[in-house]
Amino acid sequence: MFDNLTDRLTSIFSGLRSKGALTEQDVEEAMREVRMSLLEADVNFRVVKDFVARVKERSIGGDVLQSLTPAQQVVKIVHEELVALLGDAAPLRLDGQPPAVIMLAGLQGSGKTTTAAKLALLLRKQKQLPLLVAADTYRPAAVDQLVYLGKQLDVPVYSEGTSSKPPVIVANALREARTAGRTVVILDTAGRLHVDNAMMEELREIGALSRPSETLLVADAMTGQDAVRVAEQFHESVSLTGLILTKVDGDARGGAALSIRQVTGVPIKFLGTSEKPDGLETFHPDRLAQRILGMGDVLSLIEKAQETFDEEEALRMQKKLRTATFDLEDFLNQVQSLKKMGPLTGIMEMIPGMRGAMKGMGGVPDFNDKEFKRVEAMITSMTRQERHNPTMINGSRRRRIAQGSGTTIQDVNQLLNQFRDMQKLMKSMMTGGKRVPKALRGILG
Repeated sequence: MFDNLTDRLTSIFSGLRSKGALTEQDVEEAMREVRMSLLEADVNFRVVKDFVARVKERSIGGDVLQSLTPAQQVVKIVHEELVALLGDAAPLRLDGQPPAVIMLAGLQGSGKTTTAAKLALLLRKQKQLPLLVAADTYRPAAVDQLVYLGKQLDVPVYSEGTSSKPPVIVANALREARTAGRTVVILDTAGRLHVDNAMMEELREIGALSRPSETLLVADAMTGQDAVRVAEQFHESVSLTGLILTKVDGDARGGAALSIRQVTGVPIKFLGTSEKPDGLETFHPDRLAQRILGMGDVLSLIEKAQETFDEEEALRMQKKLRTATFDLEDFLNQVQSLKKMGPLTGIMEMIPGMRGAMKGMGGVPDFNDKEFKRVEAMITSMTRQERHNPTMINGSRRRRIAQGSGTTIQDVNQLLNQFRDMQKLMKSMMTGGKRVPKALRGILG
């Protein structure tokens, strides 16, 4: 979502670093470019004006301009002000006697029903016992969709179809939740094409009945400043406690995320990062600020790895690497685990400095998701013996593997050569060697 903004800001600060000592005019010019970058990213103009004024005031001080690293000091100030702009982290509140109630609100098309299912999965991972409630009776497809998602994720869904009124459904669902010992109830309320009085009145009625711990607005980040205006209107009517921004993996310019907290005063709690069931991330302002400035996001990367990779499996792989017995079966398992973490380009951008390196290489064509699928197809077309002992793969076997995977013999040869070089590198690293095999340099960039 912030790719263009990140590139612009990275370029601006690279220019500052190249100057060494900075003058007041240098800071003025940089702030002018920062202002334009933020406005082009669809950030609210009042927010931009205040943000740039604060950064400029702090950056022109003598302590900054006369320091040994003035450009670094300016970047540090921009990072701190970005974090302040995005607000403090606001964890989900599930206080009070169970079941805690989370009421989701939003316009049609914002991804509310899908987000309800994602939130249920996230809470279940945190040892909660969620119950989804299909309270959007104005769109029959919403009820069917939630029931389907609940079955897919093995999360119970309370539904009365479209015949009952939403407040009645909610009251019955709460009784069911208490009887079944559920700890959290997630209400998927009705959406409209626009904000209207009937919608708000129904939300207020459901809120008075269920007394939610959280009233969260699900807003589409792709709508830019419209999402900010919708958040203002909902907050005035039903007192929101938090926001969930969806579709942040799309080509939105990011202005909503940077404006919405400052304009509405309501904290962002989650970001919807993909259509997958696990595509919901807890919002961390400091981490997002680091990503925007191209600094990476190591903590999120570690958390993703911990969720994806089994600790016992990691220890087993470590032993195989130490004893140089890492084979194609192991390689396939690692590729499949890595894919679960999300698009590889997104993962690599979490590593500090990697975004700039990838730009210099013209992207990472050798490591895209399409390439992963080709590698998977070739390895799964091999027999178990061939995966454990690639040296036995002769010419006829290579032809069979290429035909079975829809690739060419040259592709199979390339995979086997690269894997052989990888084994050499592993062996060299484990025995204290430092030389990287020549053919592997291209793979490592």
